[in-house]
Parts: sequence; C-alpha cells; structure tokens
Amino acid sequence: MSDLKIENKYVLILAAIQFAHIVDFVVLMPLGPTLMLDFGITPTQFGSVVSSYNFSAALSGLLFSTIADRFDRKRLLNIAMIGFILATILCGLAPSFILLLSGRILTGLFGGVLNILVFALVTDLVPYQRRGKAMGTVMASFSVSSVVGIPIGLAIADAFSWHWTFFFIAFFSCFIAFWGYKVLPASPATEVAKPVKQVLLRFLTMLKKTDYLRAYSLILMSAMSMFLLIPFLSPYAVNNIGIETYQLKYMYFVAGLCTVVTARAIGKLTDSQGALKIFSMLALISIIPVWIYTHTGPMSFAAYLLLSALFMTVVSGRMIPVMTMISEVPEVSERGTFMGLLNSIRSFGTASATLFAGLMISESSTGQLVGFESVGYITIALTLISIFVAARVYKLSKNLAIA
Repeated sequence: MSDLKIENKYVLILAAIQFAHIVDFVVLMPLGPTLMLDFGITPTQFGSVVSSYNFSAALSGLLFSTIADRFDRKRLLNIAMIGFILATILCGLAPSFILLLSGRILTGLFGGVLNILVFALVTDLVPYQRRGKAMGTVMASFSVSSVVGIPIGLAIADAFSWHWTFFFIAFFSCFIAFWGYKVLPASPATEVAKPVKQVLLRFLTMLKKTDYLRAYSLILMSAMSMFLLIPFLSPYAVNNIGIETYQLKYMYFVAGLCTVVTARAIGKLTDSQGALKIFSMLALISIIPVWIYTHTGPMSFAAYLLLSALFMTVVSGRMIPVMTMISEVPEVSERGTFMGLLNSIRSFGTASATLFAGLMISESSTGQLVGFESVGYITIALTLISIFVAARVYKLSKNLAIA
C-alpha cells in the first residue's frame, strides 16, 4: 500500500473518532423536548446540560495540555476513547437530570481530550502541503453528524427511546476505537517527564507567547461567531420564520450534506490558493446569511433550506483554513500542549457565546424571539475583526513553514 493511501486511512480513522464524539454532543440538542418532558426540567436546566459539555471540554483541555507532549499520543487516544465510551453509556443509563448532567460532564472531559488528540495526530501524520485537505476531511465530521448522526439518533429515539441513542453511539464508538488501536501508528512523546512546577511554568509561558496569542485570538473569535447563533437557529426558525418543528431534521440533512460536499473542496482550495485568501472570502460571504437570518421574518421552507445551507456551508467551512493556518504555529515539541490550549479556548468560547446570546435573546408575549438582530451585529463584527487577526496568523505560519 502506498504511503498516500496509508496516510488517507489514518485521516479516515481520525475523522471517524471526531464524528463519534461530535454526534454525542450535537444529538443532545434536538433531543431537548423529549428530555425536558421525561425529566420534568426547565429550558434553563436543559441549557446547563448542553453547556456543561463545552465547559467540561475546556477544563479537560487545560489540564491535558500540561501532559500532552509527555506521552505517546496513540496510547492517550486509546485511553480517551475507553473513557468516552463509558461516559456515553452512563448518559444512556441516566434515570435523572443529575445523573445525565454528570454523564455530560464526563463525556465533555473525554471529548475535549479526543478533539485535541485528533488534530495533534493529523499534524503529526500529514505533511503541511496536504494538511488542508486532511483538516477538511476531519472537520467534515461536524457536517456528517448533521446528515447522518442526528437523523439516525432521532430515529432510534423515536423507535425505542432516547436512552438507546446514546447506547448506539457507544456501540459504534467501540468499533472505531478498535480500528484505531489496530491501524494508527505510535506517536512517541516529544519531551521527557518534568517536575509539575516546571510544567505549569511552561504552560503559563505558552499562554503568554505573542505568536500563540494570535492563534488563540483567531480560534476564540471563530468559535464565538459560530455559537452566538447556532444554538438558537432552530428556535428562531420555529418561532420567527414559521418553520414547523418536524421540518428541522430536513434542514439538518440538507445543510449538512452541502457542507460535506464542499468541505473537501474548501480544503483543496486552501492548499492551492492559500489559507488566508480562502478564509477571508468565506468570512465575507458568511455575513450575507448571518444578516438575512437575524433580520428576516416568515419565509417559505424552500427559501429557508437555501439560507440554512449557505449559512452552514460558509460558517463551518471557515474553520478549515483557520485550523490549517494555526496548525503550523506551534513548535513540534509543544504541539500537543498547544492543541490542548487551543481546544480549551475554543470550547470556552463556544460555551460563553451560547450563554451570552441567551442573555441577549428574550421571548415576546407572542412567542417570538427578540434580540436576535443584536446577536447578528456582534457576529458580523467578530467576523470582520477575525480577518485581520487571520492575516497575522497566516504570515506567521508561512514564515514557520519556510523555516
């Protein structure tokens, strides 16, 4: 088997791992009405279940990043997959709100570690010249989760119960874990064990590094500009645009399919045209659906599908050139620690954006959501600022790639 085919197999395995823990996260949101009814919980309590995953992932990233470069990454990946599977089973077994919340916290801990390891291994196993395509494949997992994961998860919940949705994810993850265990190569530690004090000092140093701060700023703004809107797209569609609840699954399918089809193309364009050029183009285009979505009223279902497909395609597509640029910033010996910090910052930004948007959005006496326009303005502002930050990160990544 050629080196390129072996490399593609590695990327496919890492994409499958990414798919598993992303589905575990995103499927919870459309299961909201069922969970609220079963447990008798309020929307605020359900929101805490959703956000607990990201806050937990942020914490695990911070803790894990202090040791990420001291151990074989494949071995860490195997351990994290076992923990993730057990935590997902706990979610399926949960008979109460408290136990479900506990399960989501544990799942977030292991999911955050898996996310770090997946991107670190992509960087380890794929050369920079082909990394954009590889990143596109791995990041397409989010889109595939919308096309395949959410519809299947909801179908299982309808046929049996929401408990079985999590059992199925755990069962599927067992096969992926075994596949990765058998095929992925070892990724040796890049540093020897050091005293805890020295590790923490290095950790703080990496947090304050000027070059790294640019990358942290870019991922933070990218994450926040996505999740200021995404958690509230469905409620806004139902309450303000006039879409029926049962039609939402078709939106997830169509929008997810569009992002899957375009992800690899965006990855190839990133490799051939340059990450900054493609990111800037997608960022500017994304302003159009953001503006329309946050300022529109009733529309036909066909128009809603087109708008949602455009929004999901360009907003998620921006992350491919972003991750390609950022992946070249850290030194090899600091890559695992850097990816851990990066993942924590992204998770914290995602959770914070969701909470912040929730504070800005309220419900009128007629049931419509109010304040979505203001969230749209903030999203657009963050998008424009991120282009200037990306230019500095891109310049840095190109210089490092040449060196």
